Amino acid sequence: MPEAALAIAFGWATLLLLAGGWLLLRSEDTLHRVLALDVLVVVVIMLLAALSYLRDVSYYLDAALALALLSFSATLVAARYLTRGGPFQ
Repeated sequence: MPEAALAIAFGWATLLLLAGGWLLLRSEDTLHRVLALDVLVVVVIMLLAALSYLRDVSYYLDAALALALLSFSATLVAARYLTRGGPFQ
């Protein structure tokens, strides 16, 4: 039973990665690109968590946590850059 659920999860993740990549390529302004990258990172984090469960190892969860922290800080930096117009203003 878990194998079937994981197969469905990986299928959905593949579709979401394709849709997020298409959205990233088709977006017109920077804010939408940042949001599309956030969606892609969340899907990759989900894939890492599923791989951790599937292979019964914990270092995939460590990588997912590090990726989540980097993504959060990058989103904050991008939002600050977009609202203020530059890195030091």
